[in-house]
Amino acid sequence: MTNELRLGVNIDHVATIRNARGGNHPDPVRAAVLAANAGADGITAHLREDRRHISDSDIERLLKEIELPLNLEMAATDEMLDISLRYKPFAACIVPEKREERTTEGGLDAAGGYNHLSRFVSEMGEAGIRVSLFVEPDLIQVSAAAELGAQVIELHVGAYCDAKDAATRDHHYQRLVEAAAKADELGLECHAGHGISFETVGPIAAIPTLLELNIGHFLVGEAIYIGLADAIQDMRNRMDLARAGNAATTGSGQ
Repeated sequence: MTNELRLGVNIDHVATIRNARGGNHPDPVRAAVLAANAGADGITAHLREDRRHISDSDIERLLKEIELPLNLEMAATDEMLDISLRYKPFAACIVPEKREERTTEGGLDAAGGYNHLSRFVSEMGEAGIRVSLFVEPDLIQVSAAAELGAQVIELHVGAYCDAKDAATRDHHYQRLVEAAAKADELGLECHAGHGISFETVGPIAAIPTLLELNIGHFLVGEAIYIGLADAIQDMRNRMDLARAGNAATTGSGQ
């Protein structure tokens, strides 16, 4: 297992700001290019059913104008399946989606939705798209993702990031560690995302079986104060320090 930890930058909320007023500014594709120059390893964009932030034309431009891998977040609907098969991004992460929610609230029920999800995982996989499922750090959900044939899972870390006391935080952290280890045991590449900030990234980055963190809202918010490039570089440095510290502690090296 490699000790490298990748950073995926989600540029959705640049589009949210653009759409609040209309027009073309700020441009999420320009933000993606800036993220690449600042040290991001990939770009994530969530094309929602109601197009509340990223648009179809954004996806087209991202594929044409950036060299980093594009991870398309999407709901398990026929419309989104057709779009993914048309554009064939590097990866597609299936997430739960409700029209009334502000952001993705919780993980996908891969176990309960097995029959529905299997067609999406199969068709995208056959098209050469790297399929990921966004799930809670729950061993049953991790196992279901593996049984579905997904190549990747992304753990929803919101409960850990939002914990208000040490005992609750420790409980949710242990769930993350166990779920990431289970994913590694089953041959799944394990990512994490949702709610990660400067304050919470260190312990998450130190989990050795995590290979990628996907961060968006915090970075775009922090960019208001220090600029997007500096926010990304700071996050990248914190991730690297946490991972290096864990390697030194465990003796895992590279």
